[in-house]
Amino acid sequence: MKIFLVPLTFVYLTNGYFCEDLKYTNKYDGVNLDEILSNERLLNGYVKCLLEQGPCTPDAKELKNNLPDAIKNDCKKCTNRQREGADQVMGYLIDHRPNDWIKLEKQYNSDGSYKRKYLEKKQSVKDVNNNDDNGTEIKNAISDDN
Repeated sequence: MKIFLVPLTFVYLTNGYFCEDLKYTNKYDGVNLDEILSNERLLNGYVKCLLEQGPCTPDAKELKNNLPDAIKNDCKKCTNRQREGADQVMGYLIDHRPNDWIKLEKQYNSDGSYKRKYLEKKQSVKDVNNNDDNGTEIKNAISDDN
């Protein structure tokens, strides 16, 4: 019985260990997102690919394949660059291309949880910035009194 448990325990532990370390490929981490977001033709191509309305470039195809899992698992397999890029792109779409965002959200994140998180984070940053501005105003007012 012990002979059976030792290999089973090893398989369980190593499987859990290696699964934790699996990441999406970083092959496309160097893609210039600012260039894509500022170029309507390029951005339209990505959106059409994700919505299955047009052809996909290799990097868009990789994104399309990984997107459902990344959303489901809160981007646990994403590299830091992918996580930052996802936030940048989705924030851009929410703020500047809401019609595209609605279509993508319907297909990939129908419960709207990402948009809620994004708007809450955006509001908290705005609140912090407002508090910093108020603090600066108070400090300036105090120094003017002296």
